[in-house]
Amino acid sequence: MKNKERRPGSRPAGKPAGKPAGKVGGKPAAARSERHASPKASAKPQKSARPSEPRSEAKPRPQRTEHAQFGNLREAEARQAATAEQRPMIERSGERPPERIPVILESTGAGDFHLIDTGNGLKLEQYGPYRIVRPEAQALWKPALPDHVWDNADAVFTGDTDEDGMGRWRFPKQALGETWPLSLLGIDFLGRFTSFRHVGVFPEQIVHWAWVKEQQEKADRPLKVLNLFGYTGVASLVAAGAGAEVTHVDASKKAIGWARENQALAGLERAPIRWICEDAMKFIQREERRGSKYDIILTDPPKFGRGPNGEVWHLFEHLPNMLDICRELLSPKAVGLVLTAYSIRASFYSIHELMRETMRGAGGVVESGELVIREAGIDGKDHGRALSTSLFSRWVPK
Repeated sequence: MKNKERRPGSRPAGKPAGKPAGKVGGKPAAARSERHASPKASAKPQKSARPSEPRSEAKPRPQRTEHAQFGNLREAEARQAATAEQRPMIERSGERPPERIPVILESTGAGDFHLIDTGNGLKLEQYGPYRIVRPEAQALWKPALPDHVWDNADAVFTGDTDEDGMGRWRFPKQALGETWPLSLLGIDFLGRFTSFRHVGVFPEQIVHWAWVKEQQEKADRPLKVLNLFGYTGVASLVAAGAGAEVTHVDASKKAIGWARENQALAGLERAPIRWICEDAMKFIQREERRGSKYDIILTDPPKFGRGPNGEVWHLFEHLPNMLDICRELLSPKAVGLVLTAYSIRASFYSIHELMRETMRGAGGVVESGELVIREAGIDGKDHGRALSTSLFSRWVPK
């Protein structure tokens, strides 16, 4: 799983908005190192012209590793803080919801994005006008396309390719600006070359965003959506564009600023979105005390993260409590609770069973599995190999 590679500038909830949390779309709010600790993927440069395969060591992803602030978090410190700050868990009774497993949610791309090819620890992607090469530890096979296709990339991420470390971009053809316009699911936003290899969007989340959009379009009222670790706001904008009332939370001021830029670019300045720059755990605990309720909750936490005031997030210590609180925030007519997990050394069963325990007595069903992106070739129309990107678990009413 990816360490939700730290999202640039975000912190995890409890972790900085790393996901910058939240996913544009995916998200780092309190702790989303966007957004997953990745395994070592090292390869020696080959004689071919293809960009040398960078070494990639798996490290815990800060709320999306992207958030630089997450980087040097010590595990002992995280666990100590986690133990001290959590509120008591609620004893749940009743039957666990039935299950649907394994569920594979697959994307072949959308709008300005598709995955062209993968292999040798790298992935070749199309983002609008640009072909981009980035490290991908799970691409264990050989590329399907010839060297000259890879050599024609506009941008290649090089340098320190560790999930929690910084690197740099190389532009083989010509220098490119820091940002460029992109569009997914009808939402315009800015792509950006960040030092954490991310470009401001986690396209594997397209399946979740499309699901949220569909739920709103079927509803007879504006749904209230809470997007934790929201990163650069794409998920929030997709939901708001469909008519939802959105609360977007990320611990990174930089990520929130980027999300607001995207809101303007998308022409949704008047959309009902609350932008909250705060530690995710602190925010949801306060919402619980207030009795606030939401119809859909999206959460995409990083493995490690630090909030704006030094709050510490540790996925394995905080996740049960976070989901427990999220259940209390679900409205009587809730439509779903979605959890995505990157870069953790675990099976989807770990978050699947946690979700079922959390939703005891609530009825509905819990469906869990993996998010994958399918290679689509140069023209975006092929049906190639599936690249696994993350684990997910989703509770929905029957």
